[in-house]
Amino acid sequence: MRFQDQVVIVTGATKGIGEACAYEFAKEGAKVVVTGRTVELGEKVVAAIKAEGGEGLFVRCDVSQKDQIDALVAATVEEYGTIDVVVNNAGVNHSADFFDITEEDWDWVMGVDLKGTFMLSQAAARVMIDQDKGGSIVNVSSVMAVLALADQVPYCAAKGGVNQLTKAMALSLVHKGIQVNCCAPGPVMTELMQRVVHNDEKHKQLMDRLPIERIATCEEIARVILFLASKEAEYLVGQTIYPDGGRSIQAFPRRMEK
Repeated sequence: MRFQDQVVIVTGATKGIGEACAYEFAKEGAKVVVTGRTVELGEKVVAAIKAEGGEGLFVRCDVSQKDQIDALVAATVEEYGTIDVVVNNAGVNHSADFFDITEEDWDWVMGVDLKGTFMLSQAAARVMIDQDKGGSIVNVSSVMAVLALADQVPYCAAKGGVNQLTKAMALSLVHKGIQVNCCAPGPVMTELMQRVVHNDEKHKQLMDRLPIERIATCEEIARVILFLASKEAEYLVGQTIYPDGGRSIQAFPRRMEK
């Protein structure tokens, strides 16, 4: 198993892509630290991991708060003695007209999506370096880092920042034995996306912009993240991989090309 006895922190792991990552890492032998803001959901994920013979721990954490990140890292080291992998998956979005975005809206999205990614990476990297064993950090961005939507200004800006942060972090940490890369998914079948596909018009618009003509499962994205965290990806330095079904390479909706 690729992650046998490795200690893996997954943020935003109470649902969606993060939850899928937690299960996939556990199947590969990892001790998974599940984090999120909802205790009930987090404990449910850990219970499911243990029911399959895996090992896990839930630590409540709002990654926009440095004191909670410090507590997460301390709890992980206290329980397992080390940190081998961090998956910075926690993310939020705020949809609004450009002129309706408030300072609080902007700070909330940036605090979770960008600031939180940096702060946890910094804290975990210190542990990895102190133990002189290296490690892996995978940031989760979005195809919206390179595309854009008019009603998702903070999200697009934050995810673009995550892509650049990945490059800078990789250069800072590569000589410390820490690999840093990024996964930037396109449409994924999360709870929010399930509501979209039940709207015929919105679903048609999405399919018109998706060459593969289907939406990714959370498990498909999780497998890409596991690859980026593994030794198989150790020659990738600061790269962003786009498992987006071709969303980012198609210039026009398919109906305009027919």
